[in-house]
Amino acid sequence: MLAQLTGSMAAVIAVGLALSPAAAGPALLFDAADGRVLYAEDADNQWHPASLTKVMTAYLTFEAIKQGKLTLETKIACSEIASLQGPTKLGLAPGNSITVETALQALIIKSANDVAVMLAEAVAGSHAAFVAQMNATAARLGMTRTRFANANGLPAPEQITTARDLGRLSAAVVRDFPEYAHMWAMLDAKVGKRHLRSHNGLLTNYAGADGLKTGFICDSGFNVVASATRDGRKMIAVVLGEATGGERSARAANLLEHGFQTYEWKALFTPPTLETMPMAEDAKGPVTIRQLVRSFVCGTGGRRRAVAKTRKKGQGVSEQQKAPAKKGARKASVPAASQQ
Repeated sequence: MLAQLTGSMAAVIAVGLALSPAAAGPALLFDAADGRVLYAEDADNQWHPASLTKVMTAYLTFEAIKQGKLTLETKIACSEIASLQGPTKLGLAPGNSITVETALQALIIKSANDVAVMLAEAVAGSHAAFVAQMNATAARLGMTRTRFANANGLPAPEQITTARDLGRLSAAVVRDFPEYAHMWAMLDAKVGKRHLRSHNGLLTNYAGADGLKTGFICDSGFNVVASATRDGRKMIAVVLGEATGGERSARAANLLEHGFQTYEWKALFTPPTLETMPMAEDAKGPVTIRQLVRSFVCGTGGRRRAVAKTRKKGQGVSEQQKAPAKKGARKASVPAASQQ
């Protein structure tokens, strides 16, 4: 028994060393069923959520369906406001309509900013009313350091959240709406003649990956809430502020692997939960990492492009990288202001 425990401790220490931070943004890893926190790094520091905002937009849409306000077959129209949203977007002309089901697919897979506003208007009557509903729901879910300003996550200085708050939201959407779990795991979908493909590389590169959402704006860097399920246990990792999409995927994969490998051992010590983990006394406000992000959209592509091209040869997720590791990551393609 002692030999087994010693071996387990050595494995945990080895993985723990692999998770040590190196100029990385906030991160969080927890068990979706009980909220037990297995890894936390600056989890209460405020950050711009980018398109992780759309997890809340989807949550409120699911609630509206449950309440009978909408159905998956309900047609929703594209308003002038929705059509004016920045990329990425579906690009519908004002007056065109799609079903709520198609809208949810475009929201989650394509991360369509125009569709987020369409859903907001359908759920609450106006975008402004929906934002108020988002903030009320955030308060109800205990997201105490979160403030929403729009439904899609496009740049807004006042739109802020934390890794812990995103963990609370993600746990809620998984818990309250399991019937929509397949949407978070979809790799692609067709909308008319358009073929939408997921920005979440983990869905094809990490065993058991089944969601949830990616996000990017220049000030936030590359974010993800990543979930994976193995042997009936679901882990959720929140990663904020990576410099490329590949680094985002690599760090999330290593956090998830850390969880699956060490859960049984860590459970012996009764780790804190999302609710009982002490709030950091030195929790910081939002920052911008624009100058660290490798993206032509952010004006930081230039001489770093060659580095990104080299990394493309190592496509896929290496589980042996450090959680915030910078090697072997896949180059992110960023065609627009909120590429996901």
